[in-house]
Amino acid sequence: MDIIERDIFAAICGSDGIKASKIARKLNQDRSVINHYLYASPYMHELCYQDKSYNWHGYIRQMRPHRGLEDFCGYYSTVREFLDLGEEEWFESLKDGCARIGRNLNDTRGLFHSFRDAAQTMRRLFDDLETVEYGDWEIAFELRIRKARYIRIYADVLVITEKYVFSLEFKMNDKIEEKEVSQAAKYSAYQEVLFGPEYDVIPVLVLTRAADLYRYVPLAGTTAELPVCSGDMLFNIFDEYMGFLD
Repeated sequence: MDIIERDIFAAICGSDGIKASKIARKLNQDRSVINHYLYASPYMHELCYQDKSYNWHGYIRQMRPHRGLEDFCGYYSTVREFLDLGEEEWFESLKDGCARIGRNLNDTRGLFHSFRDAAQTMRRLFDDLETVEYGDWEIAFELRIRKARYIRIYADVLVITEKYVFSLEFKMNDKIEEKEVSQAAKYSAYQEVLFGPEYDVIPVLVLTRAADLYRYVPLAGTTAELPVCSGDMLFNIFDEYMGFLD
């Protein structure tokens, strides 16, 4: 996305309905420019809609709670609601949600075990964060946005705080592999557009069979580094950005 396209998308998804003329004034752009993006951009075409009063809306809004996000996830709730569910109740809810969004539930390669592994890691994380007011954070499992052939945004687990979106890629592995580091970072730029300018997206690779692992790994072909941790060290990622121990 270019800057104008991103800003138009944010103006739409950060409102409860906005007309093209107001978007033009808000962004100090000519109305013809706005109209071009509204009807030509894949993001506006696939993730926004216009009502009968000519107001534009986003299917996923850029305000807490992120209303509409649940329509693209296997499971979505506040952290408090997630923790209040028993493991089996959560697992059945996730499977129902995955079926609803078209997520392939072929378990021949241990998919269900990976679901449970991710959930157990998240429960341990919130045990570690027991002194933090995290109850109204949002948590989503199996984000799958597949609109037409242009929009592809995936995540294993998202944790949405007041200022950060932690995008967690889970692997049942104890070794750092370059392809998995790249996979963890692959959708972060698109997630930044999805959640808007008020949020920083933090992609993380979580290796649940490792232990005492927490390091930054170079992202191939770039100057960027990506945090990689074991499940038992996930607390440290959140602490680094949110400063619980300061």
